Amino acid sequence: MGNSDSSASHSSAPLATNPQPNFRPNVSNAQPSAQPNQTNNNVPANPGAYRMPGRPSNQRFYVTIPRGVRPGQHFAVLVNGQQMMVRCPEDNRPGDRLIVTAPRQQAQQYVVTVPTNVRPGQQFRVMINNQEVMVTCPRGVRPGQRVTFQLPQQDRAPATSPNHQMFEVIVPEGVKPGQPFALIANNQRVMVTCPPNVKSGQKIRFQLPIQLSQQQLEAIRVNYDKDGWMRCLGQDLKFHWVYNKSDLTKKEENIRIENSRLSNKSYIDFDVDSVAYVRELLPKNNTALDIKFIPATEYSLETSVKGTSVSYQEINSVATLPFQQKVDWLKNQFSALRVPWEEGHIKIRVRREALLHDAMDAIESIEVQDIKKVFRYEFIGEPALDAGGVTREFYQLICQQLCNPDIGLFQYSSANQMCMQFNPNSGIINEHHLRYFHMFGRILGKALMDNQITPVHFVQPMYKHMMGWPITLRDLEHIDDVLYKNLTNLLTIDDLSMLELDFTTTEDQLGHAVTVPLLPNGANITVTKDNLPLYLESQLKYRLHDRIAQPLSSFLRGLYDVIPEPLVAVFDFQELELLLHGLPNIDMDDWIRNAEYTGEFSNSSNGPIALSAQHKVVQWFWDIVKSMEQEHKAKLLQFVTGTAGVPVQGFGYLQGNDGNIRKFTIHGDKNVKVFPRAHTCFNRIDMPIYKSKAEMQKYLFMAISMESSGFDIE
Repeated sequence: MGNSDSSASHSSAPLATNPQPNFRPNVSNAQPSAQPNQTNNNVPANPGAYRMPGRPSNQRFYVTIPRGVRPGQHFAVLVNGQQMMVRCPEDNRPGDRLIVTAPRQQAQQYVVTVPTNVRPGQQFRVMINNQEVMVTCPRGVRPGQRVTFQLPQQDRAPATSPNHQMFEVIVPEGVKPGQPFALIANNQRVMVTCPPNVKSGQKIRFQLPIQLSQQQLEAIRVNYDKDGWMRCLGQDLKFHWVYNKSDLTKKEENIRIENSRLSNKSYIDFDVDSVAYVRELLPKNNTALDIKFIPATEYSLETSVKGTSVSYQEINSVATLPFQQKVDWLKNQFSALRVPWEEGHIKIRVRREALLHDAMDAIESIEVQDIKKVFRYEFIGEPALDAGGVTREFYQLICQQLCNPDIGLFQYSSANQMCMQFNPNSGIINEHHLRYFHMFGRILGKALMDNQITPVHFVQPMYKHMMGWPITLRDLEHIDDVLYKNLTNLLTIDDLSMLELDFTTTEDQLGHAVTVPLLPNGANITVTKDNLPLYLESQLKYRLHDRIAQPLSSFLRGLYDVIPEPLVAVFDFQELELLLHGLPNIDMDDWIRNAEYTGEFSNSSNGPIALSAQHKVVQWFWDIVKSMEQEHKAKLLQFVTGTAGVPVQGFGYLQGNDGNIRKFTIHGDKNVKVFPRAHTCFNRIDMPIYKSKAEMQKYLFMAISMESSGFDIE
């Protein structure tokens, strides 16, 4: 190259300018996803989903040939902040203007919360795709507020393959061969399976592909200080579920066994919390999934997301962050997965009077490869442009119509009239029910990806199914609390023969009583003390899975058409409710005004009713709740009432399991130690008589957190 070429490579390279900054494609190129006929107008006229073309993948720029550049030589220009080489044509000379094309640079948006003590104009560090980036706090923005910024789109390199590390651990007491147990490494739960022929107290060695420093690896220790289901990382780099029993629980269990022996009563080995199942989705074909209900200890979840650098380390790290920071992280992941507007979008056109029919035809016609494109909605015959308001209205209306019990897809929970659950008779009522459930899964997935709030709350087991969390018999209380009490009462009955129970159950199918076997030939198997655990387990599987297996499979397939399952693993099932439906608008004055007090806080203990709220423990409670962030107020509501939703009319209209008004009740109980207890059927919290406000605050926060982690706190 000559002198002119070498000089052009310096930072003084000419800057290319775009000659057509307002270029837009012709909308007549729109193609319907599943609508072969189209009008000649630029805008599609019929209801449906239409592919709208994006801008060309290349951009055109003007550039002036620098001095000293001869025909045939190359010179450097800056395009979108990056240097590219341009060849001077044979018939041009310095000073002439050329039109050059370059690939369109995509901008990826990220959302981040401004940290504490950062002032406008100051920079702060954030982690983007495992890399540190400096962000400047804009003017007028304070700590705690969220800002959006852009970085040039780059190919996200896959996470580096972890190295295998060998280390040694002692098998904990009570662990049997083939049984998994949990290790803790710097807050990273790891699951290891006890090998055959190995007893408690013996040392075992195992390899774990994990990216930790040697110092961190040496910090691994066994932690058995709590009861409950824990999600752990397995040696296959997938998440698994492990149930731990604390030493105290083991001691109490041994005492119950001994008492049963001394009283000549048989001990029934069934724990409503430790017997758990998780739905497993297996590909059947391109349009369906097989679904099974397998023991929670056999379930595994991938910890990577195709096309991203997300790994188990990042998921585990983000899972420990506050709720809003997790939301920001998820938005950034969705931003990376979303197809840029420039590559085309989807226009959904529906008739308001036929919303459900048109929406199903449109949403179901969209190919999976198009589902992550931006959607724009239009009500036919209405002039409104979709700048956000039409989208919000669409999600509100379609969710309300799909969850209308008259449609037959969902029904009110008998335990909580504010929550919806799958209707096991949906296939009898609506022959297209599986298509509607698949569409609804896609709609919730798109709402999640597009940061839209949906108005309908569901029973807790549904959120657990969506996330692959363990389902126990205790979850039946959210579906049918009367049946739950009847089943658990069987554990206290000495002679079951007088009940004449067999391994069948009765299903009400639109007024017709139908007998359903829980096991093959179940009508000829009598329930006894010996097979009672199997009977309870069979009821668990049927009531919470088998009777809704097909709708659940279609719904989850639609949901995961849109969002990768591992991304929502950073949340717990209660946070998923807040993520889908937003934080409730809580009026503290209304909450306090419509609270009731019983037990130690009732008027019989404290004089007139007006003085019930003057008890020091009650005052501490409301002081603590007032100081809570909205997220924790919502979790407290979930803990006590089973949902974060508040009736439109206010707290005075909270309903119980019988459909009657059951106000938020604080019950003082001297027999309750340490942790408060919740009775969601009655919207009641049983509160210990704490000695100090600090003690109450500690255990109240632990209770609402442990509940979402699956820990038993009773």
